[in-house]
Amino acid sequence: MFEDKTLTCKDCGNDFVFTAGEQEFYAEKGFVNEPQRCKDCRDKRKAAARAPRELHDAVCANCGAGCKVPFVPNGDRPVYCSECFAAMKD
Repeated sequence: MFEDKTLTCKDCGNDFVFTAGEQEFYAEKGFVNEPQRCKDCRDKRKAAARAPRELHDAVCANCGAGCKVPFVPNGDRPVYCSECFAAMKD
């Protein structure tokens, strides 16, 4: 029913393939428009739209090393560096 189509990205101008599987997915989701951008350009737009994370300084409650965390440590719970946190999960 669906066949691969070659489309041109409106941002970079490169050709990309809109596969039959992608077309089927679009139809199942009720999307009526074909994609206008290649995967690389879509990914770049998504990354640009996301707000950069603000990191805050903290001290690991386990090893005492300085670290950065994506939340404001308020002192009511311990904060762990990524190495100690990963070791606790195992």
